[in-house]
Amino acid sequence: MEPLMIDVVSDVVCPWCLIGKSRIEKAIALRPDIKTQLRWNPYFLNDWIPRDGISREEYLTKKFGSVERYKEIATRISAAATEEGLDYQLEKISRQPNTIDCHRLILWAENAGGAGKMKQRLMELYFSEGADLTDREVLVQAAVDCGMDGDLTRRLLDSNADVDRVTAAAEQAKEAGIQGVPFFVFGGIMAVSGAQSPEYLADAIGKAAEEQAKRESAA
Repeated sequence: MEPLMIDVVSDVVCPWCLIGKSRIEKAIALRPDIKTQLRWNPYFLNDWIPRDGISREEYLTKKFGSVERYKEIATRISAAATEEGLDYQLEKISRQPNTIDCHRLILWAENAGGAGKMKQRLMELYFSEGADLTDREVLVQAAVDCGMDGDLTRRLLDSNADVDRVTAAAEQAKEAGIQGVPFFVFGGIMAVSGAQSPEYLADAIGKAAEEQAKRESAA
């Protein structure tokens, strides 16, 4: 049987996507009997942010009304991240980035089989280290950390390579009706919205794999 393709639609600056990445990986570990493959798809949580980013304070004020109002929401997310065993240092974030370049890096890393590793590194930089993901050198170093060529990555980032491709993919997700992320599609058979529990996601893996096997045997 072909591996079950799990498409994950998410953004690197989405806290629930950070939690969702951890949970889908745990779900896969719960079903070692099923061969799976993760594919990371772009989504722009804040497509209105300029390419050079804005201050975190300005972002929270524009999106939530005030920094204080966001703190109420952040408490629940922090608790979920801590429960998941994640290093979540929200107070370190000072810049809110546009994520087109982050998704370009993930796309390029996919060609070398390291898209998941790149996704994880970018999320760590943002949520654990408070790094500015619009800083070109931060992104180049992330690429180097993931085994990519730094000079080549810098040249690609300085160009418009794959900007249209990433933008089209992110817009396609919204046109398909995806309003919130993370969003998981299992083998093109069933979809799950939100950072559900590993057990719930593992159950979805099992059901989708069963249906995929039926379709393959009937073909």
